[in-house]
Amino acid sequence: MQSKIKTLKELKQIVDKLKKQGKKIVFTNGCFDLLHVGHIRYLQKAKKLGDILIVAINSDDSVKKIKGKSRPIIPAEERSEVIAALECVDYVVIFHETLPNRVIETLKPDIHVKGGDYSVNELPEAKIVKSYGGKVIILDKIEGHSTSEIIRRIKAL
Repeated sequence: MQSKIKTLKELKQIVDKLKKQGKKIVFTNGCFDLLHVGHIRYLQKAKKLGDILIVAINSDDSVKKIKGKSRPIIPAEERSEVIAALECVDYVVIFHETLPNRVIETLKPDIHVKGGDYSVNELPEAKIVKSYGGKVIILDKIEGHSTSEIIRRIKAL
């Protein structure tokens, strides 16, 4: 089986072919540090919005910038492998910036999906998505499930 984990250059070629076939490309991104049921439900909902689901994973350095020096718990290569193993995910790419702007500008997905802890107005990459005619969809927040909460519970043991 060919790996679902691709470089941005490889993924650009794949996406271009898929778009020519009329496939709807859905994109999301995140740290996905400790995978939990909230992540799974979110990714399954995202996949239902189109034909192909691409997940961009923050590199270790970008997670540190976003979440602090104690994160990530799991290295990017392993986080990518876990996400790629999910049936609902078609492709995974690691990106090194804190925001996925370069990946979005390169791939131009039809739909950019984020979780309910964001609004379209406060999402920095929304302007890029809208600039080429893409759509931003905010899924309902899945309450009670977060990596930070899992880490707090473990520390309390």
